[in-house]
Amino acid sequence: MDAFTAGTLAGAGSFRCETCGFAIALHERDEIPACPHCHGGRFRRASIFGDNSELEPIGSHEVEIPDWLEGARGALVGDGDYVAYDEDDRVRVVALQEGWTRVGRSLAAHIRFDDPTVSRRHALLHREAGGVRVLDDRSLNGVFLNGERVDWHELEDGDEIVIGRFRLYFISLTGETVGREREGIGSAAR
Repeated sequence: MDAFTAGTLAGAGSFRCETCGFAIALHERDEIPACPHCHGGRFRRASIFGDNSELEPIGSHEVEIPDWLEGARGALVGDGDYVAYDEDDRVRVVALQEGWTRVGRSLAAHIRFDDPTVSRRHALLHREAGGVRVLDDRSLNGVFLNGERVDWHELEDGDEIVIGRFRLYFISLTGETVGREREGIGSAAR
C-alpha cells in the first residue's frame, strides 16, 4: 500500500497513521495533518472494510478532568443534561434536548467538529426520561468513554467522551446537584 507523507492527496478517503494506526478522514485536496495521536507524518490509505490496526489507540489515555469544567458546571443555572468541551481555547456548553443529538463533521450535526479525526457521522447522544446514552454512529476512530472504546453506553455525570481529538464532558444537573453547588458543598462530578 502506498504511504503518504506531505502535501495533498488526490481524492478523499480514510487513512491510517503508519506509526500508531490512528485513523483520519480527508476530503479531496485536504492538507495531510500530523497524526493527532503520535504526531507522526506518514499515512497509508485505510481499507473500506474496517481494517482496525493492532496499534489502534484503544483506552490508551488516562481520564483527566480539565480545570475549566468546574467553572462551566457552576455557570449552569437550570436542571438538565449538558455536554461541555473546549474548542480553540473556548469552552462550549451544549444543552441536550429530548431525543437525538448528532455529533460529527457533517453540516447536519448538532455538535460539529470540522476536523479530519472526526467522522461525518461520528456519534449520537440520546436523551430520554431514563437518562442519556452515547452511541458510536459507525465512526472511523470510534467513541471512547472514560478511556474505553464503546459502541453504546449509558452516561453518568462527569463522564469523559472522546470523539476524534476532542474531549467532551457530560454534565447532569438535578435540583439536588444545583443546590449543592450553590451552597459550595462541591460538585457531583467524579
